Amino acid sequence: MVNRIQKFFSGIEFEMKKVSWPDWQELKGSAYVVINLTLILTVFLFLIDFILAKIINYIL
Repeated sequence: MVNRIQKFFSGIEFEMKKVSWPDWQELKGSAYVVINLTLILTVFLFLIDFILAKIINYIL
């Protein structure tokens, strides 16, 4: 059992060395895109929810 666990973590270490990690500028740029898209989607969904709630209240 211990041997299988050691082999598992050895495989993880081997695969992590093959990963191409982003540099700081690329990481900041990607984070900027994710944050902005999240904010835009949040506002969009809020507006859709607000409009649909007003329509439903008008109908009922």
